[in-house]
Amino acid sequence: MRTISEKIFSRASGKNVKANDFVIADVDFAMAHDGTSVLAVKAFKEMEEKKVWNPERIVIPFDHLTPANTDTTAALQHDIRNWIKDQGIKNFYDVGEGICHQLVPENGFALPGKLIVGADSHSCTYGAFGAFGTGVGATDMAEIFAAGKLWFKVPESIKITAEGKFNKGVYAKDLILNIIGTLGVAGATYKAAEFYGSTIEGMSIPGRMTLSNMAIEMGAKAGIVPPDSTTFDFLDNIAAEDYEPVYADEDAVYSEEYNFDTTQLQPQIACPHQVDNVHDISDIKTTKLDQAFIGTCTNGRLEDLEVAASILKGEKVAVRTIVVPSSRNTLIEAVRKGIAETLLEAGVTIGPPGCGPCLGGHMGVIGRGEKCISTANRNFKGRMGVGGYIYLASPATAAASALTGEITDPRDI
Repeated sequence: MRTISEKIFSRASGKNVKANDFVIADVDFAMAHDGTSVLAVKAFKEMEEKKVWNPERIVIPFDHLTPANTDTTAALQHDIRNWIKDQGIKNFYDVGEGICHQLVPENGFALPGKLIVGADSHSCTYGAFGAFGTGVGATDMAEIFAAGKLWFKVPESIKITAEGKFNKGVYAKDLILNIIGTLGVAGATYKAAEFYGSTIEGMSIPGRMTLSNMAIEMGAKAGIVPPDSTTFDFLDNIAAEDYEPVYADEDAVYSEEYNFDTTQLQPQIACPHQVDNVHDISDIKTTKLDQAFIGTCTNGRLEDLEVAASILKGEKVAVRTIVVPSSRNTLIEAVRKGIAETLLEAGVTIGPPGCGPCLGGHMGVIGRGEKCISTANRNFKGRMGVGGYIYLASPATAAASALTGEITDPRDI
């Protein structure tokens, strides 16, 4: 009668546990990026720890403020590089390698049945591979650096089933926005969401990553897709170590169950300034745009860029449009396949692999009163610039809107 989360925490804690139990669990892999590693390392040193528990199980990518935007940022990154070298941490990905939540799966660390903890809220992305991926604060990460374990409250689980095949112009991003709009930003607070149904089974790995990535936007501690042949094919030859998939028992207990029919789903838009302010695109009145942004750990993968390129091919964008690939490998493949050329010819600006405008830290900031359609996961007030407005959508909707200069249904292009 156990869920996926209960089984993973049972293994990680060495005892049979159930929802709402408190456990000390061994962490399989730990991740901190340039934004959070600074505080984590500071706390680690204040604990007077000398060596991390296992340098081979720590992953540190630089992705948030890269390339460095100020003298202060550069100095902090320099210090972390030195600490990484002193600790013998091999899984370090410097400027331009890509976004943490792309690099962890891309390098085989996101594995079925594993407990993976990141010092970033969107670490729930790793649940796309049947792992329990979750985010913690920097001080908690310092404890993991030191001991390789952390206390957790085993979450209750909710079951989300999506049945049907997407219509043209509808993607995983539209489904997860629809789910968040239905459940609300607090609808799954401190619960693990398990995703089931024919829609999920038919999704690519990138689509599943989009789904799991945004589980946190409805308050979930994790968003888990049961592993299957699609998962195993992706991990073939890249898995960092052996793994054992786990699945929920048929009589597993869920706190809630939700069912979605995707056959009639249309493109979705999350309007400012809340992720659950979601509407069918047909209900959105013409909204003029100043910028379009395609990228992030939610939708910066190769298939996302490919969709955008298919819409922009032979055309010119009507507003400034920024595309940021999720990783160096993604960019290389986009160049090889001609996707990058198509985007550039359409007038798009391609940024270095990383988070880019998502956090509004140093590129793609929008001005007061400006409106941006974005494939990111958050549209909070001030996220990309004080006084700006962010509309969340799929890469297809963002690309179609970039062409017209206003929010546009990709099915009309």
